Amino acid sequence: MATRLFVGNMSYDTTEQELREHFAEAGHVVQCDLILDKFTSKSRGFGFVEMGSQEEADRAVEMCNGKELDGRQLTVNEARPREERPRREY
Repeated sequence: MATRLFVGNMSYDTTEQELREHFAEAGHVVQCDLILDKFTSKSRGFGFVEMGSQEEADRAVEMCNGKELDGRQLTVNEARPREERPRREY
């Protein structure tokens, strides 16, 4: 079963392809999502990487957490489920 990882403190210049290649060293990357600002379409400095198995995800956290990519030390940990928030009224 695939495991989703949160990747924070990324450079705004890091591309999805660079992120995928960086995590591929730890194992099979199922999916890679770089979160973009909806108005400017520029990176927001974080994203999610889905690894092929729990073992690969654990290896990726061990290998990538605190390591440098594009001049920034990455924060990598297992992603938590998104919390339900009430809808905002405008």
